[in-house]
Amino acid sequence: MPRTLKLVLHYDGTDHVGWQRQAEGASIQGAVEEALRPIEGEHVTVHGAGRTDAGVHATGQVASFRLNASIDPVTLARALNAVLPLDIRVASAEVMPDDFHARFSATGKIYDYQIVNAPFVSPFVRRYVWHVIPRLDVDAMRTAAGALAGEHDFAAFQGTGTDVHTSVRTVRRIEWRGSGRFDDPLIMQIEGNGFLRHMVRSIVGTLAEVGLGRWRAEEMITILASRDRARAGTTAPASGLILREVLYSHKIAT
Repeated sequence: MPRTLKLVLHYDGTDHVGWQRQAEGASIQGAVEEALRPIEGEHVTVHGAGRTDAGVHATGQVASFRLNASIDPVTLARALNAVLPLDIRVASAEVMPDDFHARFSATGKIYDYQIVNAPFVSPFVRRYVWHVIPRLDVDAMRTAAGALAGEHDFAAFQGTGTDVHTSVRTVRRIEWRGSGRFDDPLIMQIEGNGFLRHMVRSIVGTLAEVGLGRWRAEEMITILASRDRARAGTTAPASGLILREVLYSHKIAT
């Protein structure tokens, strides 16, 4: 009898083309599917909660799939970690109700974006941050970020080449913490019911423009209302973005 299983995944996205399986290049989805093949004896389609882009990391990506093999979840996690690349780890595995789906059952996501705001960045963290040398006015960035809380049309922060039914999303929480040193990076944590392609990175790039004094914090309201991607700032590098957690109405093991 097939069962629905859920994985919580950690991965370093630096050397991957992103979550989604592609014709060329190593993907997270592809690696997990290949690891499941000998266990199931055939191809298993794995669904991710979010299609993280090339270079984006995760400590809380959730994947779901149907499996006929009778392997228990603890053994499954151990078996997958034995063959997956070392930059992809299964943190937990769990049997779920048949109607669970990693993407469609999610009620929200939490992302972190990390910035080192210092003259140099340590080689031990450089793969997981955006290195910005000029001093940022974090207070101004916090003020500007406040304009994004709530339900808005975030078309101004949407990546090109996307086709979505609506660009309206709800940001439940957005906050900054940290000093900016390599051992205490600035972290923007944002929680929402969903995110457009490149939305978090576009928000960070725009807030950085405010932090560098190129725009006033109050201009964020105008940028948001414009629904024009050309009015917002650059798209921040993928290296600083981490999918921290996917939210569900039931408790998720981590």
